[in-house]
Amino acid sequence: MRAVVQGLDTRESWNRYLRIEGEHDDIRNVRRTIQWIRDEFAAAAKRHERFGTARLVRLDAARIDDKEQALPTLEDFAAEHGLVDFSESEQLEHYEARYGGQTGRQSRRVRVIARQLEALAWLETLVAQPPRSDDAVASWLHPDLVARLEAGGIYTIRQLVERINGLGMRWWTGLRAIGASKGERIMDWLRAHEASLGTTVGAHVNVKRSALRPHDLAGVVKPATAIVPLEKLVVPPEQDGANGQYRAPRHLCRIDATTDLEAVLAWIRTKSGLSSDQMAEAMRKKGADPATSDGPLAWLSYLSHTQRAYRREAERFLLWVIVERGKALSSLTPADCEAYRAFLANPVPAERWCGPRGREKWGPLWRPFEGPLSPRAQSQAITILKNLYKFLVDQHYLIGNPWDSVTLPKSDSRTGKERRFARQQWAFIEDQLALLPATSANQRLRIALHLFRATGLRLSEAVAATVDDLERVPCPDEQSGDAVVEGWELAVSAKGETQRGVPVPLDVVNELSAYLVARGLAPGIKDAANRGAFLLGKAVDIAERAPWSPEDSMVFDPKEGIAASTLYAQLKEFFVACAGKLASTDPAGAKIFLAASTHWLRHP
Repeated sequence: MRAVVQGLDTRESWNRYLRIEGEHDDIRNVRRTIQWIRDEFAAAAKRHERFGTARLVRLDAARIDDKEQALPTLEDFAAEHGLVDFSESEQLEHYEARYGGQTGRQSRRVRVIARQLEALAWLETLVAQPPRSDDAVASWLHPDLVARLEAGGIYTIRQLVERINGLGMRWWTGLRAIGASKGERIMDWLRAHEASLGTTVGAHVNVKRSALRPHDLAGVVKPATAIVPLEKLVVPPEQDGANGQYRAPRHLCRIDATTDLEAVLAWIRTKSGLSSDQMAEAMRKKGADPATSDGPLAWLSYLSHTQRAYRREAERFLLWVIVERGKALSSLTPADCEAYRAFLANPVPAERWCGPRGREKWGPLWRPFEGPLSPRAQSQAITILKNLYKFLVDQHYLIGNPWDSVTLPKSDSRTGKERRFARQQWAFIEDQLALLPATSANQRLRIALHLFRATGLRLSEAVAATVDDLERVPCPDEQSGDAVVEGWELAVSAKGETQRGVPVPLDVVNELSAYLVARGLAPGIKDAANRGAFLLGKAVDIAERAPWSPEDSMVFDPKEGIAASTLYAQLKEFFVACAGKLASTDPAGAKIFLAASTHWLRHP
């Protein structure tokens, strides 16, 4: 504002102080921004009943002499009127005789500038302060930009930094009218004020997600006593359970655990985990070196499906106990457990506990809940926690189980009948599949639905299955009942240590074979060249269908599989599209598809 008042070069001043608001070439934006700043200063003056000052800072001193002829310098005046040989006092006398009235107006402009600078100095002592992370974005950014950020759920500087660090490169995607140039200007402004904000935009933001490795992301979220994953949770000594109220005598404890967190980790380890080979493969996929360790808790990033489910519920509960209840897990009473049961149905405040699905644990956007749990999900969570406490009692870590007296929530008896597609709904699904464009992703969707319907596989089992798991087996001929024909069976790792064989119909195997060929693999499903290939793979036509995609996403091994979250999202998107087709003619059917999940596919 001082630069504006003193008439300094607008472009240079804009680029130095206000580039976050846009480019200087947009002169309308420049004028609106300067007027916005004037209005903010005037409002601050009015709040302190300095109404004259409010009017003063709104004045544009540069316009005071707009209608007056520009005055020459004394040197130019003397040369023009043949007064070069006159003394300076004589030159001034003639000059004032010619321009006396106008010099008064010129001095008025100078006086206005001086008064405005004095007003700005007073305002600086009154309202100027460095930005803080809990400040509203509206306190610092232009209203146009603020409207776009707030539409995306960003109201404070802290939330803005969390989004940037949580999503990384292209963090502005999904925010209307904010692109790369505005995103870069915002990051420049945040970096310039890191000292006062106390927050940092991480270096990982400048690197593609596919190029980042676990150690690159390890420091994005700092260890804290807050809503963070188990790996980052700092438990205060008075809440760590070392002296928990219901701890059993130490000499009787059969697990190597001094604190509650150590006991929870020991319990998670007792659940069926990945084999050493599976662990190494999972680490390689994430870019970690299986031969090195990223820390004592790095194994929590490479869990089996069962372990992840148990870890999720233990993590939610432990965070609630530490952060919300302020107690140790080993000091809880049945009343505490009842309170947690109620919390599962309504985890509030939602902005603290809930976030969108798919936010990775390394980032600040991760939250333990998506929202309130259904009665069925509540029952599952409580069952798992009862199992945790039973383990701790059995191992003589605790003297009792406070969950014993807590009953499971009652589920709607109609839910079980609705958690599957009827025959006519499957027929509708087939009709909709036939209408989809012939893309690689849609072919994968078709295969996945047929595989689920025929086998009842879990989502995690389907994405983990490879051609190596398929074997020819003898089975009775359904027509003759006596003859033995060759069929197919998929070896699936079940919960626990066992495996089960799942029959796969021949027509589904033939579809899988054609799908492998479409991905560039050999036509024979058990061909040696296909060894190690996942049954469900990445789309092979990304370069054709989405040429704007990052280059690294277009180059991949055709044998490579997909994440469970990828298939889940594709199936949910398909179900939503089915619901949209039925909305006008069959509202009840549309409601069923909106509620459908992958679990429904296990009950054809």
